[in-house]
Amino acid sequence: MEERSQYNSPGYTTFKMKMKKLIGIDLNSYKEQIHRRTHELMSRWKCKTYDEYFDMINKDEKKLREFLDHLTINVSEFFRNDSQWWKMRDKLIPELIQKRGSKRLKLWSAGCATGEEPYSLAILSAVCGLDTMNPVLAVDVDQGAISIAQKATYRKTQLLNVPKEYLAKYFTTKNAGETYEVNQEIKRRVSFKRMNMIDDNFGSGYDLILCRNVVIYFTADTKAKLYKKFFDALAPGGYFLVGSTEQIFGYQQIGFESAGPFLYTKK
Repeated sequence: MEERSQYNSPGYTTFKMKMKKLIGIDLNSYKEQIHRRTHELMSRWKCKTYDEYFDMINKDEKKLREFLDHLTINVSEFFRNDSQWWKMRDKLIPELIQKRGSKRLKLWSAGCATGEEPYSLAILSAVCGLDTMNPVLAVDVDQGAISIAQKATYRKTQLLNVPKEYLAKYFTTKNAGETYEVNQEIKRRVSFKRMNMIDDNFGSGYDLILCRNVVIYFTADTKAKLYKKFFDALAPGGYFLVGSTEQIFGYQQIGFESAGPFLYTKK
């Protein structure tokens, strides 16, 4: 009861309003597990009030970065859940090329974090011979994460699922093989943009949208709003892929059809 009362306290309400002004993110859209992370960080830094914690992260860029990392869960790796990626490479992208009669597809990584997912998608774009005129759109609410993504340098442990031939062709080794940098060909295939997916316009006509392990942190109402926006943004015959622990309840009411595990299509 004490923890729940904290979520509803005037101090926390004011904190959320201040954070929305500071970072452009409405914390009311997130489930309570995200809110608990705020209290964990407050305890770590021995902050007794929300005002004290806000003042700390407002003045200290590293503390703000830590808060955003906890909020947006910027943890990923290349070709995470690799079987889904090989299905995209071997079935979905070739099928989309055939449907469209073109190798100029519109691909989107929504909630791209520090770049592992959109660069993975860009590698498949190169492997499948897609037109470079349409780079993968990579968006995230966290500009700091996007800045890390644009540097395109990763630890060896983040590339364990990358096939050896891709590693040799699309990466440059650094620091005696401990880190790898994405090469220019793949960098050119990704366009990064800051976006608040709750409030911003999505555009339309996407052939393949990936939004994996992002929506799970939002409330049910926010999820429903986002899934409808993704449906509207998808081109007929396009695919929408969610994370391997997610499913869209009531997807048929939105207009989606199931196309396999964690995969939906718009007929």
